[in-house]
Amino acid sequence: MWQHNDLAACVYSLTGLGKDGWSASPVCSQALAPQWKLNGTVLSVKSSGSHYSLSGGNLRISRLNKDHDAGTYQCLASNSFGTIVSREASLTFAYLENFKTHKRGSVSVREGQGVVLLCGPPPHSGDLMFSWIFNEYPSFVKQDHRRFVSQETGNLYIAKVELSDVGNYTCVVTNTVTKTRVQGPPTPLVLRSDGVMGEYEPKIEVQFPELVHGAKGSTVKLECFALGNPVPSISWRRVDGVPFARKVDTRKVSGVLDLPYFQQEDAGTYECVAENSRGLNTVKGKLSFYAQPHLIEKPQDVQKSIDDSLVWECKATGKPKPSYRWMKNGENLEPTERVQVANGALSISRLTLADVGMYQCVAGNKHGEVYSNAELRVIAVAPDFGSTPVRSQTLVKEGGDVLIECKPKMSPWGIISWKKTAEPLREISILENGNLRIWNATKVDAGVYTCLATNQFGVASSFGSVTVKEPTVIVTQPSTMDVTVGESVILPCQVTYDPSLELKFTWFFNEQLIHFANHGGYFEKVGGHSAGDIMIRNVQLKHAGKYTCAVQTKVDSISIAADLVVRGPPGPPNGIHVSEVSETTVSLSWRPGSDNHSPITAYTIQARTPFSLGWQAVTTVPESVGGRQLTATVTELNPWVEYEFRVLGSNAVGTGEPSKPSKQARTKETSPRVTPANVSGGGGSRSELVITWEPVPEELQNGPGFGYVVAFRPHGATGWMQAAVPSPEASRYVFKNESIQPFSPFHVKVGVYNNVGEGPFGPVSTIYSAEDEPGRAPTRVRAKSLSASQVEVSWKALPWNVSKRRLLGYELRYWPRSEKEESASVQRTVGNQTSSVLRGLRGSTYYYITVRAYNTAGTGPPGGTVNVTTKKPPPSQPPAKVMWNTSNSKIIVNWEQVKALENESEVTGYKVLYKRNRHSPANVMETNTTSVELSLPTDEEYIIQIKPFGEGGEGSSSRQITIPRIAGQWHSAQHHRIILVILKLFN
Repeated sequence: MWQHNDLAACVYSLTGLGKDGWSASPVCSQALAPQWKLNGTVLSVKSSGSHYSLSGGNLRISRLNKDHDAGTYQCLASNSFGTIVSREASLTFAYLENFKTHKRGSVSVREGQGVVLLCGPPPHSGDLMFSWIFNEYPSFVKQDHRRFVSQETGNLYIAKVELSDVGNYTCVVTNTVTKTRVQGPPTPLVLRSDGVMGEYEPKIEVQFPELVHGAKGSTVKLECFALGNPVPSISWRRVDGVPFARKVDTRKVSGVLDLPYFQQEDAGTYECVAENSRGLNTVKGKLSFYAQPHLIEKPQDVQKSIDDSLVWECKATGKPKPSYRWMKNGENLEPTERVQVANGALSISRLTLADVGMYQCVAGNKHGEVYSNAELRVIAVAPDFGSTPVRSQTLVKEGGDVLIECKPKMSPWGIISWKKTAEPLREISILENGNLRIWNATKVDAGVYTCLATNQFGVASSFGSVTVKEPTVIVTQPSTMDVTVGESVILPCQVTYDPSLELKFTWFFNEQLIHFANHGGYFEKVGGHSAGDIMIRNVQLKHAGKYTCAVQTKVDSISIAADLVVRGPPGPPNGIHVSEVSETTVSLSWRPGSDNHSPITAYTIQARTPFSLGWQAVTTVPESVGGRQLTATVTELNPWVEYEFRVLGSNAVGTGEPSKPSKQARTKETSPRVTPANVSGGGGSRSELVITWEPVPEELQNGPGFGYVVAFRPHGATGWMQAAVPSPEASRYVFKNESIQPFSPFHVKVGVYNNVGEGPFGPVSTIYSAEDEPGRAPTRVRAKSLSASQVEVSWKALPWNVSKRRLLGYELRYWPRSEKEESASVQRTVGNQTSSVLRGLRGSTYYYITVRAYNTAGTGPPGGTVNVTTKKPPPSQPPAKVMWNTSNSKIIVNWEQVKALENESEVTGYKVLYKRNRHSPANVMETNTTSVELSLPTDEEYIIQIKPFGEGGEGSSSRQITIPRIAGQWHSAQHHRIILVILKLFN
C-alpha cells in the first residue's frame, strides 16, 4: 500500500498489479539527473530491465517483495544549479490472512440479557471493514438501537437478546485496500432455560479512548454502545456545553458520532450518555486537534552580489507548531559563524561563490513535513555600462535641478566618480548612490559628464551631455474674472520660453482635464503659438470655478490659475413651509437659494391645484415680495382645495429656477358661494318640468357633502317648492306631476349647500313644462322621383302654433318595399317648410314614404303613406376615346357616344368640366352632342373631364385630361402641327 506525498520536484503514484505482481512507480518530475533512496541508502537503478528501473526520472519497481521493498523512499533531483530532495514516501503492503478454522463454542444467554459476540480478525495490514451474517448469506445483521457492529473491534453487540436473535453469527472482514474478504467460523447464540433476565441499568461496552487525535479536515468518528434492559438510548453532548455545529447531523447520532471536516473549534471533551428506566451510565473522552504543516511564507529565488548578505524567511502553520531545518543541495545545512537558522529564517553573511546552490526549507511536526525550494546565485563581475549607460543628453532649465543617474552593473559594488570634460567635479555634487545632482543650474553647468565605476575586477565609464535651456515663464497674471450667464469670455495664458523647445498647453477646470470636444461646444482654443488662451462661449452657471492653464516643455512645466465668477439668476429657494391655513389664505416661508453673485431683489409665489393648468401666480400680502423677505401670506384661495406652492427668486440678471413644490396643503372648508350657471330646461315627457344647469366645479364647492337645492313655482304663484339634489356632478332635475299643464311657464332658481351650510340661490329663470306631441298629421303628401338617387317629397303644412302643441318641423320616414317600416331611414326638417329632397336612394327601387310633425314631446301621427319608384341608374360606362386638339386659340374635344345598358336610363347629354389647375373651381358646359369647342387661351394649362347624364342623373366620369400650356402665338394651323392625344379610359 502506498502512503504518498508530492512536492514541486517529485510526485508519487501507484501503477497497480502487473503480470509479475504489484509494481509501484514513484514519479520524480522536473529532475534532470534523479537519484532514489530507500531508507536513506541510494538505490542502484538501471534504465530498464532490472528490479529497479527509471523511466524519465520515474522509479519503477517490478516484482514487488514486501520484505525487501517496504520502507521510505525519497527522490533527489540535480542539475547545474544544485540538488533538491522530495518529501519522504512510505511504501507498505496491505494483506488479510484467513481465520483459523477451529470451531467456536456457543454463547448461552437468558432472554432480556445483553451479549457481546467477538470477531477476532486474523493477521492483516491496512484498514478493515466489519459486518456479520445471521444464519446464512446474504442475511446480514441490520444495525439499529438494539444491535451494533463496532468498526474498531469488529465485535457484534446486542443490547437486549430476544427470541428472534437465536441462531448462528459469522463475522465478515474486508480489507479496504486489497478488497479481500474473509469469513470467520460461525458462533451459535442460544437461550438458557433458567428464566428471563430482569431489568437492569445500562452497561457501556463500546467506549472511545480517553484521548482521540483528529486531523484537520478529516471525519472523526466516536463509537459508544451499551447493554441493558430496557434497551438503553444513546445520546451525545460536549462537556463544555457548546452545541454541536450544523455540520453534525444529530438525527443520525446513535452508536456513532460523526464530526465531518474536523477543525480546531471541534476539539474538546465529549460525553456519551446511555440511559434507560433503570438508570444511566456515561463515558468521557478528549478529542484533540492536529494539523500537518502548511507553508504560509516561502523563500524565493534570489541573486546576490558577492560579500552581500542573505535573509530567507520560511513560515508554516500546523499543530503541534512545526520545527524548521534547512538543506543545501540535498544535505542538511549545519549552522556556522556565517550561516544561522532562527525560527525558520536562514541568514548568510558575507556571501561567497561557494554559497551558490539549491536551498530547501523543511517545516515539520510529528504528522508530516513540507518542503519549499529556492535558488541562490552569487554574482561577481567587473563594472559594466552595457545595459545601463548614462543618458546621452539631459536637458535642464536655467535655475532648475537635474539628476544624472549612474547605474553600472558590478559585483561587489565599488567606487563611483564623475568628471566634467576632463576635470573632476566637486564631491558635494555626488550622492551616496553614485548619482550626480546639479542644483540651481546655470549656463556654466552645460557640458559633457563622465561617470567612472571601479571595483576589484575592473574599471568602466559612460558619459552624457547636459544642456541648459531658458526657463518657461507665464506672463499672464492670475486674476478673478466676472461674467454674466449667456456672455462669452476669454481666459488668457501668455508665456515666454526657449524657442528651441516645443510648448504644450493643457487646461483644467476644478482640477479636471478639459476635453474640448466633450463639453458641448462651450470651450474653444483661441491662443496662438506662444499663447494657450481659451474662450468659453455662452457661459452657464456650471462654468463657475477654478481654471488652471498648465504649460509643459521637455525641461519644465508651470501653471497659472484664475477664478471665474458667473453671475446668473438666483438658484431655487428651498425649505418651503406652509402654515396658518385658513379658508382662503395660507402663510408661506422659505430659505433663499444661491444668489449667484447678484443680490436677490424679489420673489414670485406660484400655486397649482388638481384643477389648474400648470402653475399660476397668486395674490400675496405684501403684494410685492422683496428679496430680503422670506415670508408672505397667500390670499384669494378657494376653500377646501389642495394647493402646492413654489417660490422663484429674481435678481438683476433674471428669474431663476423654481423651488421644489411644497407639501400639499388643503384650505379649510366653508359654506359654498358660487351658484350653478346657465339654469334652463324644458322638454321632457308629458306632465314633466325639466330643469338643467351647469354643475359647480369641484374647486368652487368649498367643502365635502356638496349638493344643489332646486326651487320652482308656477308663474303667478307666491310659494316655492324645493328639492335637494345631493350629487355634486348632477346637472338635471325633473319634477313630474299630472296636474302640470303642457307648456306652462315656471319660475326656477337653483341654490347650493355642503356639510358646513347652505349657500345662496342663483337668479330666477323662466322654464316651460313639457309640451304635447303634435295631434294632427300633414295632408296632401306627394312624392316625385327626380333621379335614380333623389326623390322630392311635398305636403301641406300644419298651423305653426296650435294651442300648446308647438311644431319644430317635420319628420320623413322612407323604406324600400323589400324591407319593413321598422328599418326605415329618417330625415327631419326644421321650421314650417313644406318640401324636402331625399338623397342617396337606390335606382329603380320602389319606396314607401310617410310625413309626421314633431316637437320636443315627440312626433305626431303620420299622414297617408305614399309610394314612388326611383328612376333607372345613370350610365355606368364613362366616355371613351377622348381626343383634343387646338386651333385658332380654341380647344376642340371629341369623344365616343355613351350607350346606356338595358337597366340604365338613356343618355340625354354630356357635361364638360374644365378648370385651369387642380385647385381652381371647375366650369361646366352642357351639350347633347359628342364634341365641344372651348374658346380658351392656349397659353395656359387645363384639366378637362366629361360626364354623361340622363333622367337617372350623372353617369361615370372620364379620367382627368391635362392639356398642357403651348407657348407662342398661333398664326395659322399650317405653322404648327397638332398632336392628337388619345386616352383610352377604363371602366
